[in-house]
Amino acid sequence: MLIDRYPKEDIFARVPKMTERIDPVLQQLDRLLDDDEVYQQVRHDFGKRHRYTRVHGRHSTPVEVLLRMLLLKHLFGWSYQETEDRVDESLVLRWFCRLFWEPTPDDTTLIRWANTLQPETLHALNDRVVELARQAKVTQGRKLRLDATCVQTEIHHPTDSGLLVDGVRVLSRTVSRAKELITDQAHSLEQSCRSRLRSAKRVAQQLHRQLRRKGEDKEAEQKQLYQKLVETAEHMVRQATRVAQALSQQTQQQATRLRAEAEAVLPLVKQVIAQTRSRVLEGKKVPSDQKVLSLFEPHTRAIPRHKGGALVEFGRHVILDEVEGGIVTRYEILEHPNEHGQAIEAVAHHVALFDHPPGTVAGDRGVHSPETEATLAAVGVKRVAIPASGKLSEERKALEHTRPWRRGYRWRAGIEGRIASLRRDYGWRICRYHGQDGMERWLGLGVIASNLRHIAQTIVT
Repeated sequence: MLIDRYPKEDIFARVPKMTERIDPVLQQLDRLLDDDEVYQQVRHDFGKRHRYTRVHGRHSTPVEVLLRMLLLKHLFGWSYQETEDRVDESLVLRWFCRLFWEPTPDDTTLIRWANTLQPETLHALNDRVVELARQAKVTQGRKLRLDATCVQTEIHHPTDSGLLVDGVRVLSRTVSRAKELITDQAHSLEQSCRSRLRSAKRVAQQLHRQLRRKGEDKEAEQKQLYQKLVETAEHMVRQATRVAQALSQQTQQQATRLRAEAEAVLPLVKQVIAQTRSRVLEGKKVPSDQKVLSLFEPHTRAIPRHKGGALVEFGRHVILDEVEGGIVTRYEILEHPNEHGQAIEAVAHHVALFDHPPGTVAGDRGVHSPETEATLAAVGVKRVAIPASGKLSEERKALEHTRPWRRGYRWRAGIEGRIASLRRDYGWRICRYHGQDGMERWLGLGVIASNLRHIAQTIVT
């Protein structure tokens, strides 16, 4: 039947009935976040945003609201803008964030406050969440498993020509912005502030076309183009150095900021030029840990996969520890893509959290080291289900075929599912925050959101 309109009604009179429709998991999350220790740790970092943040200025968005909105963002995989919109439109989310009828903070406000969170604070927050899981009897820390994965950074595929063009573009932008500030100081101003981006792009396009050609003289022509591109980048470095020296005599805030930007990028561009000369022009190999793979994410490493698909991923190697109950107790960005000996650090952290060693420690062959088993046995670990690497003795083969050892190693496979969940649901596939501290925040908030959801779901069921 066709109707014209619903009967008029005061929608706010029926708001109390909304409590019956709130997700039970969200209700449990609300209770878990009513933890003063969690709140105080975050408040300590937020209070350092400016010198007098705690005592002067207009009232900020409450710490409680910011923390809950950041967790919602990582819990559901939203962007900052989407988080703002979803919370603003939903009465349930307004209740969960303790926002009530106050205006929703802007997405840029969330970004600025989130950038004040320190990596150490997020590690401490996760330790506190693990303690909450222990109090809720979600886990007792009887078993521990660990594995590593690659979290990619948000960069384009690194090539020598692409990095050189990036360097020319960034430095050209900096000197162009500084042109008005150094008019009275810089000699030959037009040459110092000239942009060489068009020249670099033209050479890069010729190089890309050259790579698709066939012929005996292809390699020689390719080296000539690379030489021209390197010379363009070197000219730009000299210009930016002169501009930075001129800016150092300025006291304006804009001049200080531009000089800091130039001084941060110049060493990276010089390193890109040096590695291009070594690799392309001289035919030498450059160690992986000495390569610059991105000017914007300089902490990026090349991680070999040893699996199907892409042979190499560009990001950082991250190891995580998980106990029974699906709770991630530790995560760490490794300086080098090497997991050997990580089981010792994992057990030491586990003992600090639970006051007792795990009965079983499981991991793959990558975390094994010669001293691992002896060290863990001395701490009190009863069963170490980590395959040894290299040639095995008959005694070792017999041990790895016993039923208890195989049962412990089978339990290790569950961490692959946890990694898949973190990559799929909590953003561990690719980091959207910038810098190594940004990656720490991205990983930490994802782990905390995952742990809180597991605790809430276990309590509900």
